Amino acid sequence: MRISLVWAAAPFYYLYQAVCGTLRFHERNRESVDGLDRAGERMVFCLWHDELFPLMRVKRNLDIVTVVSPSRDGELLARVLERLGLRTVRGSSTRGGMKALLGASRLMKREGIHACITVDGPMGPRHKAKDGAFFLSAHADAWIVPVRILPRPVFHLPTWDRFKIPVPFGHVDIYFASPWKVDPDKLDDSGLISARTRLERE
Repeated sequence: MRISLVWAAAPFYYLYQAVCGTLRFHERNRESVDGLDRAGERMVFCLWHDELFPLMRVKRNLDIVTVVSPSRDGELLARVLERLGLRTVRGSSTRGGMKALLGASRLMKREGIHACITVDGPMGPRHKAKDGAFFLSAHADAWIVPVRILPRPVFHLPTWDRFKIPVPFGHVDIYFASPWKVDPDKLDDSGLISARTRLERE
């Protein structure tokens, strides 16, 4: 299986690069992200699962680790992401999630890198934030950075999140909200509700 996945990752990688090479990107508030990176601050980029496809434009020269499902599909995704220069740890909300988040937070602290989380993944509900990003922010002393990635026009896949595939030669609008931090001492039930509400709004 591992050998077949190694071979399968290559065409997905080249197809992805080909599609993204045709897209025109427009970014808002990128300077806040680059400023924190230059200052040596860590960040947790938070986005919706259906907006994951054009993620590499967010990355640029940033060193980022992301959590990927331990499923077979996740194995293929991890291999493609690693070809694209991201680091990966394996886990989900139902299988090894806390172990994966701990691994990501240790990597962030040890090497001063950032993280990226699809906060409603891997299985939804769609556009309802879970708590993994706040755990990473608290344990790695990292800024929460909400991100919207909005391609137009798009194909929608028949998945739980209506995953968006940009139409070649289209546009992608990327919005970075102002970074903020969670208070590790206020991540009780009411604090998490407040953080989720803010993240979903922003």
